[in-house]
Amino acid sequence: MELDIYDFDKTVVPFDSGSLFWGFCMLRYPWIILFVPFQLICAILLILKIISFTQFKKVFFCFIMVLPVEKAVCAFWNRHEKQVFDWFLSENRKRYACVISASPDFLLAEIQKRLGFEKLICTRHDKNGVIIGENCRDEEKVRRFREEFLEKDVTVCDVYSDSLKHDRPIFSLGKRCFNVKKGGERILFEYKDVYKVS
Repeated sequence: MELDIYDFDKTVVPFDSGSLFWGFCMLRYPWIILFVPFQLICAILLILKIISFTQFKKVFFCFIMVLPVEKAVCAFWNRHEKQVFDWFLSENRKRYACVISASPDFLLAEIQKRLGFEKLICTRHDKNGVIIGENCRDEEKVRRFREEFLEKDVTVCDVYSDSLKHDRPIFSLGKRCFNVKKGGERILFEYKDVYKVS
């Protein structure tokens, strides 16, 4: 089977969905401001390298435990779905589409239903917003992809991401690599040239 891999944040949409959802919820459900001191302490610990980014994310989304999550997520995508880049809409996709993202499952499952892409691999969270397993980032993206697809069963044609720094692992899987710029422009590049592979 042939497929294409897409990062999500700043690739399929022009924003970081997790951060934007937090801001959206702060305005819509102002009582979650009670979680901000805890989040700030964790952010400081992250900056000081006392905790990892995954550990930070394990607690950042704890505010969802006091939200009507499905209602909040639907309202969020009602507002922001129109910002999905046109080239990712179902009528413009060429092949089976696999989105691999560090963003939370409770947030992206709804947009998967709306956009109709075939596979979603993302960071899993429990009902309290705590990460289950690892943050789906860097090498973890490839590990999770290989849990779903055996190498012999798929050919990865195109890989799209905004991040050359963090998405080298998934770029290595594709025949063609596209760096997505601000505004959604897709720039084809040679993996071996960017990553200095001989």
